[in-house]
Amino acid sequence: MTSIADLAGATHAAAREALRLAPLIDGHNDLPWEARVNRDYSVEGLDGDLTGTGHTDIVRLRRGGVGAQFWSVYAPCEEKGADAVTYTLEQIDFVHRMIVRYPETFKYAWTGDDVRAAWRDGKIASLLGAEGGHSIDGSLAVLRQLAGLGVRYMTLTHNENTTWADSATDEPEHGGLTHFGRDVVREMNALGMLVDLSHVAATTMHDALDVSTSPVIFSHSSCRAVNDHPRNVPDDVLERLPANGGVLMVSFVPSFVSDEFNTWWETDRSGPQPRVTVEDVVAHVEHARDRAGVEHIGLGSDYDGFATFPEGVDDVSGFPVLLDALAGRGWSSQDLARLMGDNLLRVLDATSGLHREDLHVAS
Repeated sequence: MTSIADLAGATHAAAREALRLAPLIDGHNDLPWEARVNRDYSVEGLDGDLTGTGHTDIVRLRRGGVGAQFWSVYAPCEEKGADAVTYTLEQIDFVHRMIVRYPETFKYAWTGDDVRAAWRDGKIASLLGAEGGHSIDGSLAVLRQLAGLGVRYMTLTHNENTTWADSATDEPEHGGLTHFGRDVVREMNALGMLVDLSHVAATTMHDALDVSTSPVIFSHSSCRAVNDHPRNVPDDVLERLPANGGVLMVSFVPSFVSDEFNTWWETDRSGPQPRVTVEDVVAHVEHARDRAGVEHIGLGSDYDGFATFPEGVDDVSGFPVLLDALAGRGWSSQDLARLMGDNLLRVLDATSGLHREDLHVAS
């Protein structure tokens, strides 16, 4: 096994030991969208250091000690119907081609055991997450086909309501999930797809937790009690995660972690950009731990999904800085390993659903 820990920049003993104990799993990265916008979906050149042109490349993934990555496959909300499905399929295709282009670096994963095997081989396990339920165009058949293409989670909404679920950043329309929305959750449970509650309204979070018989995730959200942003998760939802078995994967997006930054971002931005640091992320991680328990937290950066990120965790190479900061506050290597990946592995183990041989994906 090639030790990912040896390639990461962690300096604290507990952080380095944690990197030996578990793969560092990031819940959300928008590289496929960045590739669409800036590189016409080209997979070439990702093995170079692209610092300054995005947040993600192989050099920096290695430097950051990333052992597994959920790649977001995303369609903007303004893309409706079949167009949203097409956008999503194009991004799935990008991830498949990337895995094939760099087989020494990436390996497709669906199960927890897939992630562990890739990590033991020194590769970055690559999982797919569809960001926004509009990507299925109201069709359970499309949902099943996305699962067959290897999509491991689906975020029930993006920034706008779907016809069957309310978003956190739109006017309430359904009061949570509709009857069809509940059917979507049940079908995802049957398929072994993770129900992702980032982006959804609190009413939708509660409805999904009422319906789901499998652990849910928040692939990239932070804590509303620390920063009262609608994309963040209220305490009464965090407190339901232990009974469900789910995991909140804390996001690094400055608007989510810092009220001062979000106020500046949402106004005319006339003054200096407020400083946001890794300590702002630490505050959310520790609040989530205190409310949900250390067994129900993870990391979901949202790199390449926002313009800038907090100092110290500016791109995918920054994870060791966060681990060091937490270790310096007394976190043990075992608890850091839970945060980094063990909690998510437990969820993957509990929700495998389809057998690997049923999935037609890049190997």
